[in-house]
Amino acid sequence: MNSRIQHYIDLITILTQKEMKVRYKSTFFGYIWSIAHPLAFAFVFFMAFKVVMRIQMEGYAVFLIAGLFPWQWFSNSVNASPMVFLLNASLIKKVSLPRNILPLATVLQDMIHFLLAIPVIVLFLFIYHKSPAVSWLYGIPTLLIIQLLMTYGLSLMLASINLFVRDLERLAIIGTSLLFYFTPIIYPETMIPAQYKTLVLYANPLSPLMTSWRNLFLNGTLELSLVAASFVYSLFALMLGYAVYTRLSWKFAEVL
Repeated sequence: MNSRIQHYIDLITILTQKEMKVRYKSTFFGYIWSIAHPLAFAFVFFMAFKVVMRIQMEGYAVFLIAGLFPWQWFSNSVNASPMVFLLNASLIKKVSLPRNILPLATVLQDMIHFLLAIPVIVLFLFIYHKSPAVSWLYGIPTLLIIQLLMTYGLSLMLASINLFVRDLERLAIIGTSLLFYFTPIIYPETMIPAQYKTLVLYANPLSPLMTSWRNLFLNGTLELSLVAASFVYSLFALMLGYAVYTRLSWKFAEVL
């Protein structure tokens, strides 16, 4: 059993390294591109809401950064997931390996980029006279596991279904774009009308998770109800993704 687990760990490590190399192949700036996208979006939203619309919020720039970086991990992984099995078709045909670890490798490499971006969040905190809290030591691992489970479950489901319904790749991009604006990332949850607050915060699977990330980064706090809701959603996403994969995986050979 231990040798089998070690085999899986080695496979995941190798595949994650491969994803990292492919991502940075023939690029000059490398790591900078990982943080450039959310920083560019933060700049656009800052100019639109803080400068033009003059939203009354202290530290709006670091507020944006604290939400956009974890969102980038989720959206990058989910948007890339529909093509994972198709892009690795030759590897699947030539090498005997559990196919469900391919989406996991994609999610893990995006998670690594998120972790590498945390120093940027720290820099913005210092700019706005804040500092990391001791609660980061347990809060970051907790939220990492929750987001990893949720993102992997959704990615596994989308990767499996897209082999049979190729339109899913475009639908995933549209879906994450819509979900972004329904998630309190560029606006605080306090701006949500009272009659819709519970619906937005708990009916949207990403709201409690992204709100938890921002509260942790900015205030060093974790609200138990939000973390619990995120964990329930992550388990559901994982079970749903694995169920869809198990149901469809025996047909993969027909379409790859």
